[in-house]
Amino acid sequence: MDKRLLELLVCPLCKGPLRTSGSGNSMELVCRPDRLAYPIRDGIPVMLPDEARVLGADDPLLNR
Repeated sequence: MDKRLLELLVCPLCKGPLRTSGSGNSMELVCRPDRLAYPIRDGIPVMLPDEARVLGADDPLLNR
């Protein structure tokens, strides 16, 4: 995933910053305020809220 592209992407719901998590085929873009993790499939971020994984309040991804 191109770092310049990641700098341009924001959460489609709150327009806040996203952080990357994971590596290889299990990368996600994490929105901490909305507690959502958007998947990256085949190098393409899937920025659809319906495709995002909801993170629990105690998920370690929210503390990074």
